[in-house]
Amino acid sequence: MTRGIAHASVGQSFDDFMLIKSAARGIASNGKPFLTLILKDVSGEIEAKLWEITKEDEEEFVHEKIVKVMGEIREFRGRPQLKIHQIRPAQPTDGVKIEDFLEKAPVPVDELKGRITEAIFEMKNPNLQRIVRFLVKKYEQDLFVFPAATKNHHEYISGLAHHIVTMLEIARNLKGIYQHIDLDLLYAGIILHDLGKLKELSGAVTPNYTVEGKLLGHISIMAEEIAKASEELGIDGEEVMVLKHLVLSHHGKNEWGSPKTPLVREAEILHLIDLIDAKINMINRALDQTKPGEFTERIFALDNRSFYKPAYKGYEQ
Repeated sequence: MTRGIAHASVGQSFDDFMLIKSAARGIASNGKPFLTLILKDVSGEIEAKLWEITKEDEEEFVHEKIVKVMGEIREFRGRPQLKIHQIRPAQPTDGVKIEDFLEKAPVPVDELKGRITEAIFEMKNPNLQRIVRFLVKKYEQDLFVFPAATKNHHEYISGLAHHIVTMLEIARNLKGIYQHIDLDLLYAGIILHDLGKLKELSGAVTPNYTVEGKLLGHISIMAEEIAKASEELGIDGEEVMVLKHLVLSHHGKNEWGSPKTPLVREAEILHLIDLIDAKINMINRALDQTKPGEFTERIFALDNRSFYKPAYKGYEQ
């Protein structure tokens, strides 16, 4: 395979295997149906149109299907788009598999597991530790595979665990500066705040939102999970209520999806750490696809800004 779609330039021809992340049917101005495909590999993804499709095309080119694509990189409304010349489903003899097209966390799964386990062992509050240990064990199989989101940040295999581990590291360093922080409470909030996404999202390969995810959302799902876990464990201390508050408020504002705004010190810190890690992850991944002395593509989730990658010697790439 080539270096990946993210490194292909406008005007360049393309001939490689890709994974269909999504396929949406539309009707063109001439009344004929077409498919909008989002194609991906380990480096990134690109939109492509398949015009004047047949019923067989609709059944053939669906999400999670590997295809061989020949075409050319064009620009449409300021973004790269793949103009398809030829496309066919991959065959067993091609020797490609879904794992070949999935971006993975830059940290090995065993290390992610070890660092989350270490944080749980560090916790001294028995109630918080038991709740966290219970829920991590309950969802362990998916926790270390699922992405943290369908797009924008940590949207890759093991992305959720990677997001949690990075946030734990930030929290550990903040404790050295702000010594009044209740690190047990903050650790618990970090590990559990997005765990509801394991029910909100459909899977790890090409995740979509489940019915439960659309109707309830990961925040309310997780608050309910904490309530169930504490009841099953026979825990009813105040820390259960405060932990639920951290989960309910971690998006920071009502208009950002939080039922409550942060009203506990550690809740505010959790929200800020979450923002920092999500934003830096988006910026770094955009910079990885950008040459020194140029700007990244616009990042919609960051106010549609483009970030400059300095070219001077010694700048951290």
